[in-house]
Order: sequence, then structure tokens, then C-alpha cells
Amino acid sequence: MFFYIIRRLIAVVIMLFVISMTTFLVFYAGPDDPARLTCAKNCTPAVIAANRHAFGFDKPISTQYTDFVKGLVAERKFPDDPAQEKAAPQTITHCAAPCLGYSFVRQQPVTAVIKQGLPITVSLAVGAFVIWIVVGVTSGCIAALNRGTFIDRTIVGAALIGFSLPSFFIGLLLLTFVAIRWQLVPIPEFVPFTENPALWAQNLILPWITLAAIFAASYVRLTRAYMLETMSEDYIRTARAKGVKEGKVIRRHGLRAALTPIVTAAGLDLGGLLGGAVITESVFGLNGLGRMAVQAVIQTDLPMIVALVLVAAAFVVIANLVVDVLYGVIDPRVRLS
Repeated sequence: MFFYIIRRLIAVVIMLFVISMTTFLVFYAGPDDPARLTCAKNCTPAVIAANRHAFGFDKPISTQYTDFVKGLVAERKFPDDPAQEKAAPQTITHCAAPCLGYSFVRQQPVTAVIKQGLPITVSLAVGAFVIWIVVGVTSGCIAALNRGTFIDRTIVGAALIGFSLPSFFIGLLLLTFVAIRWQLVPIPEFVPFTENPALWAQNLILPWITLAAIFAASYVRLTRAYMLETMSEDYIRTARAKGVKEGKVIRRHGLRAALTPIVTAAGLDLGGLLGGAVITESVFGLNGLGRMAVQAVIQTDLPMIVALVLVAAAFVVIANLVVDVLYGVIDPRVRLS
């Protein structure tokens, strides 16, 4: 298992390298001059030329990418001009590693901007993940164990309704009635967990429910389908014939075998959500990574776009690695192979 994890880590590093190179080339090696995006429409040619030199856009694309990679492991300076640093050191912006570039729209390093939005997105994604896993898997198991009954039809019907409703509708509904009209919870405004855990949860409960409602609906159907398939296997009948208690049969033999595909979907969904929940963040006014990505596209902030793509890709790749490791914990056959 140890060597398997090492091989997967090497594959992750290679994959992230390829993704970073592809993303960088797509945005910086195109026909458009990125230096023209560093200032407003009334930019003069002299200012564009100065910014082109300051941000290193006058260098070959290979050198630009090399500088970008170096910034991930070491400090970068903007502008990277020794003459200006010597003449006016107070005008130099230092970007500590991992440096993902400099946002010429926000006039600050991209890493600093992402650090502001990352806690919001992580809090939103992890909280919703816990709710949809608990509700979705539990409801799916109950529906599968009561196949064909009123309970089964009720759970599946509720899941179908939840899956059909778009997230912006659920979010606006909760925001309008629960927060504004009935005032049961405060209007969402992010409060760091370290400052006030109770207020942190109160402010995020509506976004959590909005995201969890959609994901839980799909996990109800997924869990129900795999539980029905697993509970009809020969080894389940063998365990029952040996006198194993029904609760143990369900937990250790049924649910554990059915969890493998569920873990795969859960890991990828969580990894994708950590890259930003665009609609939910926009509905509740949370300035997380998803909302930042929309703003970066509107403002044509290339460094921010590249950085957010890499961060989202890193979350998905790392989540895939975690899923592969969990396979060995859930299913002993994976460890043996």
C-alpha cells in the first residue's frame, strides 16, 4: 500500500505539471497581448509597453512559464526589474511562495486574493458534504431495505424533487423566507470558524442546505441502487444462513461493499466543489473561489483565472488520490491486489 501511494503521488505531481503548462499556454500564448489587459481602455502605448516589461510579458513564453513555476517554490517580485528595485524598492511587490502570479486588476498577488476566498469555499463545501453524505447515504439505505413500500416510494420521490430543483431556486427560497421574512437565521455573512464557531455555522446553514439538497438527492438514488445490488449477492445469503445478526449483515457486508462507488462519487464531487460553488456563493453573496472566478472572467484577469483553474484542478486530483487510498480501507480486496 505504501508503494502504491508513492506511485499515485508521483502521478499527481506529473498531472498537475501538465495541467499548469496547458492552462498557462492557453491563456498566455494566444494571439492577444496580455499586456493590454493590465490597465484600462485609455491605456497609452507607453504604459502598455512598461507593463509588458514589468510583468515579464516581453520574455519568451518558455521563460514566462519557468518564472511561474519558480514562483510556486520560491518568492517572486513584481515588477521583476533589478533597475527599478534599486531605484525605488518601495514600489516592488513581494509574492511569497507559493506565488501564483500578480493580479493587475486587483493590484495584489493572486495568492493573497485566494487566501481570502479559500476559507469561505472550504467551509461551504465541507459543511454541505457532511450533510449530504449523512442524509443521502442513510436515506438510500432505508429506501433499499424497505424496497417497494411506502417509505421507499416517499424517499425516492423526495429525492427526485430535490434533484429536479435548481440550486439558485432553493437558495433564493431559503434566503427569502427563512432568513429575511421569518428571520430564523441571520442573513449569510461569513464569520471565520476561529472567531465564533456558533455564528460561523448559523451563517452557513442555508448555503449548506442549498448544496446538500441537490447532492443528497443523487446520493439517495445511488446508495439505494448499490445497496439493492449488494444485498442480493450470494455472500449476503451465506452470512444470514450462518446466523449473523441482520444489523451486522447490513453494516459489514452490505453497506461496506456498496460504499466503494459512493466514495468515488463523493470524493470527486467534494474536490470539484472545493474549486468553488459559483451559483450558491453568488446567491448568498459569499465571496468564495467560485464568485472570484466569475469576477476574474468578467474583468479578464488572466493571472486570477490561471490560478483558480490550477487550484480547482489540484483539489480534484488530490480528492481522486484520497479516494484511491480509501479503497484499501473500505475493501480488503484492494489491499490484497
